[in-house]
Amino acid sequence: MHLLTPRLVPISFSLTICAAMVASTFIAPAAMAQTSTTAVRPYNIPAQALGGALSTWAAQAGVQLKLQQSVVAGKTAPAVQGNYSDREALDLLLAGSGLMAAQDGSAVSIQAVAQPATVTMQNVNVTANRLGRITEGSDSYTPGTIATATRMVLTPRETPQSISVVTRQEMDDFNLNSIDQVMMHTPAISIVTYDSERTEYYARGFAIQNFQYDGIPMTRNSSYSAGNTLSDMALYDRVEVLKGSTGLLTGSGMPGATINLIRKKPTRKFSGNASLSAGTWNTYRGDIDVGGTVNDSGSVRMRGVAAYQDKQSNLDRYSRSTSTLYGILEADVAPNTLLTVGADFQNNTPKASTWGGIPLLNAKGEFNDMPRSHNNGTNWSHWDQYTRTAFATLEHKFANSWIARLQYNHQINGYDAALGAAASGFPNPADGKGVSMWVGKYVGRTVSDAFDGYVSGPFSLGGREHELVIGGSLSKSRWTNNGYSAPSSYSTTVPDFYHWQGNVAEPAWPATPGFGNDETTRERGLYAAARWDLHDSTKLITGGRWSSYRNREQNMEESGVFVPYVGAVVDINKNYSVYASYTNIFSPQSNQDAQGRTLAPVEGKNYEVGMKGAFFDGRLNASAAIFELVQDNFAIETSGKTPMGGVAYRAAQGVKTKGYELELSGQLAAGWQMHAGYSHNVSRQQGEQVATLTPSNQFSLYTSYKQNALTLGGGARWQDKTWGDISKPNGETIRHTVDSYWLFDAMARYEFSKQLSASVGVKNLFDKKYYTIFNWYSTYTWGEPRSVNMNVNYKF
Repeated sequence: MHLLTPRLVPISFSLTICAAMVASTFIAPAAMAQTSTTAVRPYNIPAQALGGALSTWAAQAGVQLKLQQSVVAGKTAPAVQGNYSDREALDLLLAGSGLMAAQDGSAVSIQAVAQPATVTMQNVNVTANRLGRITEGSDSYTPGTIATATRMVLTPRETPQSISVVTRQEMDDFNLNSIDQVMMHTPAISIVTYDSERTEYYARGFAIQNFQYDGIPMTRNSSYSAGNTLSDMALYDRVEVLKGSTGLLTGSGMPGATINLIRKKPTRKFSGNASLSAGTWNTYRGDIDVGGTVNDSGSVRMRGVAAYQDKQSNLDRYSRSTSTLYGILEADVAPNTLLTVGADFQNNTPKASTWGGIPLLNAKGEFNDMPRSHNNGTNWSHWDQYTRTAFATLEHKFANSWIARLQYNHQINGYDAALGAAASGFPNPADGKGVSMWVGKYVGRTVSDAFDGYVSGPFSLGGREHELVIGGSLSKSRWTNNGYSAPSSYSTTVPDFYHWQGNVAEPAWPATPGFGNDETTRERGLYAAARWDLHDSTKLITGGRWSSYRNREQNMEESGVFVPYVGAVVDINKNYSVYASYTNIFSPQSNQDAQGRTLAPVEGKNYEVGMKGAFFDGRLNASAAIFELVQDNFAIETSGKTPMGGVAYRAAQGVKTKGYELELSGQLAAGWQMHAGYSHNVSRQQGEQVATLTPSNQFSLYTSYKQNALTLGGGARWQDKTWGDISKPNGETIRHTVDSYWLFDAMARYEFSKQLSASVGVKNLFDKKYYTIFNWYSTYTWGEPRSVNMNVNYKF
């Protein structure tokens, strides 16, 4: 069935955005019919005396207010800016004041209470924090506010960069239990599969190596994968992907994007849910999630999540079990001071892991077309991965609306891998000979400690109110790895590749490792950013970071590296804004020139201009961006040698990526949610197109519609052709091209009551047969066939 040709995709998506914008004129009255308890609206209340702030709130909410000035005398209120319901905005103004709001006929009155802390805690239901607005319970596919770009809590429209967010509702609707599945839903993100345990995410032509957890940067070692791309989504409220260079808060890294995983937070009311699911290939899963207050006053709150999944696969003999635990506790240690501590744990235990993929060509140089169930791994092959994380945050709100926040994250990412796979060579179609095994054992872990502290708040200058963030961060990461090789007597020959079943003995690994790694990376930085209110319609963000980096084992040491940040947003009217930004990031390198001097860090510069729209009080967001990303100081090998006899390099202009992105997320009408995107980018190095393992053009659209107790949804994603240079049996290099393809998903959920619901989801609805390649090893990996999953959920 031919729905859209590739060249019609951008036109179709542009029409979708236009239709949504036009529809806002007609849908808005119905959308605004929600009660003031749940509907959100934009609030812009500056920090001031509490009486004035409450009067401003009443005017913006359209509510009659009964207020005695003696009750609020001498009290101040923080700034409330962003999209909130009327009650949420009021709660934020009253927090810590010792006052409470009460319904008084058709008006709202403000009253003092006998026990301020107790009553205040009971009447505040936190839906926003310094990480942005919580998406859980919003029933939305778009975020309210985010803080990944600058630490300032801003709406997507106020943020002068492209950012995509997959919310808790979208994850629940489409049964997105892994970060791989979330990335498939994220516009402009592509995935390259190395083997059963490793995937790599790409944005704007570059691999994504920068991860954040609640805004704390952590770096992934993709060669020795240790849990980053196997994260279970049970403990996360949302996943934010900030596109382009992100050095202001990240420090060092690659310029494509940063993935920020935001954890679930405790609830002030006791609530929870439990679910059981079963699906294709004997996939079974159970989750339980419980949260609420610990004491009568509600000043201590906690939440716990547990999940277990046992999954077989379309691959013969392969299976993986995943166990996840998460606990978090919040305590109001003082009226304006919040302490948060928590920990999470995840084990990923696979059996018959693949290593690399299927050889692309046979001995005749033809495509080696193997069944989708083919597993190149041995029966003993496994790549166990685990994560252990402990974190703490201390936050204090001052009377002048300034906030101080200290964050600490301790994380262990480990692996224990004994791997064997039939992946090297070119099988002879006649007898299956010509292939050998890759064999190796690797045991290691990365222990990371990261600390970040900052202060943030408003200040007045030139008769206008601005916002400032000043902070600093320290991090230390130690990677240790032991590698073991099979004895020389161990045979790696595969007698018959076409009848391979992995039935070979595991090598007798030596008692001591044959090689190892022990590397410590230290980073520190100071950052600052200011949001200047130049005009009612114009905001300018300026900032920068001073960074230092040291990895002595790799001979990489940089100090005083300055990373600038500039962004401007101009409101055209109440719905539309235009923006422009320049962001930067750097990555130290150990390559040396002929004089023995270490090359300057690779620098990633991102230039971006675009337009954003927000409709229905921020419940629908749209964006269009044009960008150019340049990576400079790229190391190019020369014919010379370093003084120590190594290969000499020279620094040159590296990869340049140009492209554009379109995205739409949120509510199109009551009960109708959508998340869609189209992206185009081409990367070139010295005029030649590179990064061709990822598509130049991508399209995705996921939507759901809820009518009473029934929710129906579906999605589609398309990617353009990809290609890479591979080796033929005779040593000749040729280009292998993977055709473009469409994939479709579907879901349905029925709510039998407020507590009980059941859902069914289908991925790859039309059972499309497709694959991705990894040209470095001249291998390929089949995508998953059609799968069906059924889930039952009970809320309590």
